[in-house]
Amino acid sequence: QNQVKQPPATLRKAPIKAQVIHFINKPMPGNLPKRTSRALMDIEDDKVIPVIRNPQLKADQSEAVFYFPGCGSERLFSQVGLATQAMLYHVGATTVLPPGYLCCGYPQTAAGEEDKGQKITTDNRVLFHRVANTLNYLDIKTVVVSCGTCMDQLMKYQFDKIFPGCRLIDIHEYLMEKGVKLEGITGTKYMYHEPCHAPMKIYSGIKVANELMGTRVDLNDRCCGESGTLAVARPDISTQVRFRKQEEMEQGAAALREGDANAQVKILTSCPSCLQGLTRYANDGGGIEADYIVVEIAKHLLGDNWLPEYVDRANHGGIERVLL
Repeated sequence: QNQVKQPPATLRKAPIKAQVIHFINKPMPGNLPKRTSRALMDIEDDKVIPVIRNPQLKADQSEAVFYFPGCGSERLFSQVGLATQAMLYHVGATTVLPPGYLCCGYPQTAAGEEDKGQKITTDNRVLFHRVANTLNYLDIKTVVVSCGTCMDQLMKYQFDKIFPGCRLIDIHEYLMEKGVKLEGITGTKYMYHEPCHAPMKIYSGIKVANELMGTRVDLNDRCCGESGTLAVARPDISTQVRFRKQEEMEQGAAALREGDANAQVKILTSCPSCLQGLTRYANDGGGIEADYIVVEIAKHLLGDNWLPEYVDRANHGGIERVLL
């Protein structure tokens, strides 16, 4: 049932029954992709470096970027990783992916397993040096991420020593720099949820959202309550955070619906964990749909069938598999 009044304060760990009730009241989102992005493109082999490019472009016409998807954009919400790849393909970039599935190491470190997190980080850095040596002919100068948590961890990787002279940038900032901008959006009004682990370090997140969407996008404040694994580990605390966020979302939607009470309102974000958290509000947050900025852009620029069309293009001559 909906949480209609302020949840009680947390004084100690809640009993199991209370935790279960909190968890069921805001269930995990359904209708997730059945297969990961790598499975769809047959690039799960961890001994192969996938290089995705438009075969119609010459090498000197295409900028090489290294894209680190992370767990949330690749395994959980694979449409986010695919939308990132599709938009990089759209702007003419050559996209290099890591060999196999990789975690950045942040969740382990944040959970107190410092040694495990450090091992993952070190192993990844060694692997990326091997990738850089193998693909030194590409002269990679840009490392792209689509997750703020990954961004925070990858800032410790010293990428300038892996790909000399490179920079670390969020996909949305990259697309804005490339001049991507939607035009003529009608019928939908937007809010932007800035993640606690903000991935955009070069420009303001709300500025990027407004620039990319080409229409008014209002900032919607407050934490969504997902906080990585907090919603699973302590749903009682998460419920308190969500209650305040839901108020904020309803107020934001009401402001956007002035003059049109039935207008569709979407809340956009740039964090997989936040997307999971915001999707929990779908049934009792005023009918507000949550989505990723880059996914929304792909839908409008590339069409409703952007995902299968991109996978088909990539699978028919767009993927080069380089042995590590």
